[in-house]
Amino acid sequence: MSNTHSPLHPNVSQVTALSPLDGRYASKVSALRPLMSEQGYMHRRVQVEIAWFIALSDAGFAEFKPLSAASREYLISLVTNFSTEDALAIKDEEKVTNHDVKAVEYWIKKKFKGHAELEAAAEFVHFACTSEDINNTSHALQIQAGRDQVILPAIDGMIAKLRDMAHAYAEVPMLSRTHGQTASPTTVGKEIANIVMRLRQARERIANVKIMAKMNGAVGNYNAHMSAWPDFDWEAFSRKVVETPAPLGLGLTFQPYSIQIEHHDYMAELFDAVARTNTILIDWARDVWGYVSLGYFKQKLKDGEIGSSTMPHKVNPIDFENAEGNLGLSNAMLKHLSEKLPISRWQRDLTDSTVLRNIGVALGYAALAYQSMMVGLNKLELNEEALAADLDAAWEVLAEPIQTVMRRYAVQGAYEHLKEATRGKVVRPEDMHKVIEGLAIPQSEKDRLLAMTPASYVGKAAELARRV
Repeated sequence: MSNTHSPLHPNVSQVTALSPLDGRYASKVSALRPLMSEQGYMHRRVQVEIAWFIALSDAGFAEFKPLSAASREYLISLVTNFSTEDALAIKDEEKVTNHDVKAVEYWIKKKFKGHAELEAAAEFVHFACTSEDINNTSHALQIQAGRDQVILPAIDGMIAKLRDMAHAYAEVPMLSRTHGQTASPTTVGKEIANIVMRLRQARERIANVKIMAKMNGAVGNYNAHMSAWPDFDWEAFSRKVVETPAPLGLGLTFQPYSIQIEHHDYMAELFDAVARTNTILIDWARDVWGYVSLGYFKQKLKDGEIGSSTMPHKVNPIDFENAEGNLGLSNAMLKHLSEKLPISRWQRDLTDSTVLRNIGVALGYAALAYQSMMVGLNKLELNEEALAADLDAAWEVLAEPIQTVMRRYAVQGAYEHLKEATRGKVVRPEDMHKVIEGLAIPQSEKDRLLAMTPASYVGKAAELARRV
């Protein structure tokens, strides 16, 4: 929705919209709107009806001869050129039918007017189909487009940005904090590399979900189909329509067994995969928020931007906060979708129908969060001075390598000795050096430990970061 009023709701604008996705954040989720909106749903229904209709003409039935090239081109143009005006015309049909799928059928038949070949074959529109044959395939097409055109590219963008950061900061040492306490140092790049690897695996789980669709009639048995042509292989025909790439098919994965609805198990799998990705990003958003708080990262200033209405000095990490909040909203909806949609009473109940209309909302909050995350990442500037100062104030972390070398040389009570020297104390470099000098270990090992600093005690962190 733009700043102008919606043609469907003359009094609704960005400032009066009930959902912030269609109000405050409308421009940020515009890529999803043509795919996941009511118009997008109608568009896919028209696509499915047209694909089924053309396939029927090629099935070899004496009563429905193959369509001419001109008719095929016209039919495909109804899909290719589908517009907001077309969607509104279907809504007008629905006011009469009070049935959204039937409204699509009637709209298509009206489009046949003036095309004699199509008018003669009009009764083959929606032939033997139950509404769910059209709806489940349409939702599948919407979900496939939303995933492939919006969600995955956004995740890929974050992965690429984080990978670049991991490489750039591979050798920048950083103090770790386990349980909030100082711990063995790492590097900034290695900590970012951890997120890159988690996101890559999560991304593959999303991409690998097969988007399923069924076209098998009212209860999944081809009852109506076989009443018309009992000797025709309707299952093979249906599979071909579902799996043949567009424009002559749908390019989905065929679901051979169903009740009236496709079981939605693939949806649950997909939504769980997206939610898992979101959870990883919540983890990262909170961590980077903390790093900004510690001063490890500064944020680039934007002219005119205000951090606080009363405290002029503040540059708040709002992008990571916005990302965290919207990721949580997305996950709340995705969880309900994945838990509810696979459940249907007997052969069909209608509880899934209204829930399915909110898929775009769930993915919309995710897409919004991904944008906020990218904005935040692009603002970050590393503050190496703060990182170095933090490390230089944490010499106690060298208790670990010292006692580990002591263990190598069978020095008894190594752990206990270092615990006594460091636990709960402010540890200075000279304190650690005094401990090292008094150890019963080879001088070469003493020299190696004496040369060690918190900043140099990072193990393979840099190598792991560069390798990601």
